[in-house]
Amino acid sequence: MNWTQIEGKWDQVSGKMRQKWGKLTDDDLTQIGGRRDMLVGKLKEHYGETREAIEKRVDEFIDAL
Repeated sequence: MNWTQIEGKWDQVSGKMRQKWGKLTDDDLTQIGGRRDMLVGKLKEHYGETREAIEKRVDEFIDAL
């Protein structure tokens, strides 16, 4: 699945993201609204990892969908 598909199915995918990253709130997911850069930023904020590490985790998650 590519990011364009994620944006189109955001409502369905965001629930799976919430399961994967429990620190994301419903408000976070609403604000992110399918934007990858916003997702990475929120994950960085909540988990304190480097941007590169988070981008890798997001890519792995997307590949697994």
